Amino acid sequence: MDSQRTLLVRRLGIVPYRDALELQRSLVEDRKAGRVADLLLLLEHPGVITVGVKSADAREHILATPEALQRMGIEVIETGRGGDVTYHGPGQLVGYPILDLRPDRCDVHRYVRDLEAVMIDVCGRLGVTARRLAGMTGAWVDTDRGPEKIGAIGVRISRWVTSHGFAFNHTTALDAFSLIVPCGIREHGVTSLEALGVSISRADLEGEFVRAFADVFGRRAAEAA
Repeated sequence: MDSQRTLLVRRLGIVPYRDALELQRSLVEDRKAGRVADLLLLLEHPGVITVGVKSADAREHILATPEALQRMGIEVIETGRGGDVTYHGPGQLVGYPILDLRPDRCDVHRYVRDLEAVMIDVCGRLGVTARRLAGMTGAWVDTDRGPEKIGAIGVRISRWVTSHGFAFNHTTALDAFSLIVPCGIREHGVTSLEALGVSISRADLEGEFVRAFADVFGRRAAEAA
C-alpha cells in the first residue's frame, strides 16, 4: 500500500456519455505521461445503454426496439470497456478511476475485486449488507427476490492505467433496466439504495465513496481544484 500517493477527486455532475469517454481518453494519456496524479471522476449520465467489447451477445441483450429507445431519448453506445450491456441514467453514481496501477497493483483480477470492495464497503457504512456473488462481478444484496446487483463494474486497462469503472444505483429508476438484460445476467435482478429504504444525499454518497476508495486503494484523497 502506498499511502503517500494522492487521489484527486473530480465531482463532475451530469455529463453526457460521449463527453465522458473523450475526457477519460484524454486523462488516460495524461496519466501515462505523468502530467496528472491518480484521479477519481464521480458523475452521472443522462439515460444511455452501453455495450462492452468482450461479449458477442451484448447487442442481443438489448430488449427494447431501436424505435422505442429513440422515443425515450436513450442512445446505444459501444465502449472500450470490458463487460456486457448496461444502463446508465439519472440517480446512478458512476465512478471512473484513472489510476496508474504500477508498480505494485498490476493485477487485473485484484483491481476488479478492489472496486467490488469499495462498493461493498460503502453499503456497509450505510447499513446494507452487500457481498460478492460467485462467478459474477459487482456488488450484490440479498433480497426476498434473491441476490440483486446494486453496483456494476466494467473496466479498461491500458499499460496499467485504468479507465471506465463502476456504476452504483442510488435513486436509479429500476424499471429502466427492463430495456436490457443487465450485464447479460437473466437470473438475477437489480436494486438500489432507494429500493432498499436507504436515504442519503448525492453529496454524502459521493463522500462515502471517496473515503472507501481511499481506504481500499491506499490513497490520500483530495478534491481537485
